[in-house]
Amino acid sequence: MGYQELAQVLADQLGSDPRRRSEAAIAAGRAWGSKLEAADQPIETLEDAKDLTVTLMSELGFAPERDQAGETEESALIRMTACPLRELARTHSEVVCGVHLGLMREVLDRNGGRESVAVRLHPFVEPELCVARLELLQGRAGEAGREEGQAEPGEPRLAPSPGRTAPQLRTATEPQLRAATDPQLRNTDAYFGQ
Repeated sequence: MGYQELAQVLADQLGSDPRRRSEAAIAAGRAWGSKLEAADQPIETLEDAKDLTVTLMSELGFAPERDQAGETEESALIRMTACPLRELARTHSEVVCGVHLGLMREVLDRNGGRESVAVRLHPFVEPELCVARLELLQGRAGEAGREEGQAEPGEPRLAPSPGRTAPQLRTATEPQLRAATDPQLRNTDAYFGQ
């Protein structure tokens, strides 16, 4: 049995409710992140968080690239051009992408980013591309107390559909990631980040 088959079996064991599958996947990713011997890179700036995320995802085979055109002083985009479980993620994005999100969150949190940096994951913004968004939490005191899986009212969200290919954006520009109006793209962050 290969890793794709094992991942499929694990995804199936998480049940049929997409929200619960996502929450369980994020928790599994955090557990995985807590066991990784990630480099001890203290996060004091957004640049530190970007460096750590790129290093982590590179080591895991995601071929990350910084999207400097989409960066601001408060946020950064990291393009993931490869995914070891891409085919499974196309049908079970709430599980596969949830694990990857939980992993990034845990590693950032362990290195001091818990109170300063939030990470979101936007799966399949193009057929072969996912984007991680890192944001500074300055001026967002209310977000720190939110539970995982809950999102700010009015933010874009994606509700995954079991058994169907994940939605895709043809061009992933910063404004499109911020204000996705396509009905398929509402609810993105309910499953992939705060």
